[in-house]
This record gives sequence, C-alpha cells and structure tokens, in this order.
Amino acid sequence: MIQLETQRLILRPTQADDWPHVRDFLTCEDTMRHLGGHQQEADAWRTLAQWIGLWSLTQAAMFGVIEKESGEWIGRIGPWHPLHWPTMEVGWGLRKAYWGQGYAFEAASACIDFAFDELDWSEVTHLIEDANTPSQTLATRLGSRPSEYVHLPGSLSDVQVRVWRQNKADWQANR
Repeated sequence: MIQLETQRLILRPTQADDWPHVRDFLTCEDTMRHLGGHQQEADAWRTLAQWIGLWSLTQAAMFGVIEKESGEWIGRIGPWHPLHWPTMEVGWGLRKAYWGQGYAFEAASACIDFAFDELDWSEVTHLIEDANTPSQTLATRLGSRPSEYVHLPGSLSDVQVRVWRQNKADWQANR
C-alpha cells in the first residue's frame, strides 16, 4: 500500500474503517461548503466507496490524512485526476476540528512532492471557488497563483472554480 509520511501525519488511501470520520467530514455543512455541498449519509458512503475505488482505477487519488498522535482520519488531501476532471489537481479538505493547525499545508506539500517526483506531473493545480478564501490563502502559501476559470464535470457542471497553478520548476525553486 502506498503511504507518505510527514512530521505529524500519515497519508495513505482511505479505508472502510475510516467510515465514521469520513461520514462526519462529508455530512458537515461547514467542511463541505466549498467542496460540492454536504451530503446525506447514504451519499457519503458512496463517496467513500468512490475514494477507495479510485486507487484501483488511477495512479493516484486523494490520500486519507491520519494524525499520528491520535491515529484519527482527519481529512483527504492529494493528487488526483478523475475522468473528465479539468486539471491535474492536488486538492484538500480537512475535518473542521483540524482547521488552522498547519495540517493542510504539511500534507499538501508532501502531495505536491509526490505528484512531481513520483507521478512525473509537470504542473499541479488547485480548483478553488472565489468565496473559499482559506483555500486561496493555502494555495498562495504553497506557491500557486490564480489563473483561468473552469467548470467541473458531470453533476457539478454548474460549479465554476478558479484554477490555481504552479509548475515543477517553480515548486522546486521556492520549496
């Protein structure tokens, strides 16, 4: 099983045992405000199945983020490019109790390294709604800059987001 490790975190594919924390994440209005909206429990379960399945369909998917100290699943962060997704993205989302502690920066940095070094991506992006200023702040801190707008695919096609991007050379120069 693929796994990344940082000072405080373990990043590994989300597992069925993570369900209680995944459910809390996906059904929380605050957490999901800029991530497609909160879900009902049955939809959240199908999303968990999707996250688990993406690892067998693609070379990368969002990692489950595990806090080393507690062993808890605290969110999902990682490189992914599902079918018809407009860019090669490193995205993030953490349970609300873990906001503001530097975990997203720590995990996203490890995932950007992974995308460039292991997946051989030439660029990473983050798809962020204009109203999501905390994610814009994180993207800026990571060294990404705002670019064009795109629409998400499928049932999210009415959602317009801004692409924040950086290339491998810029990441390595500023890391």
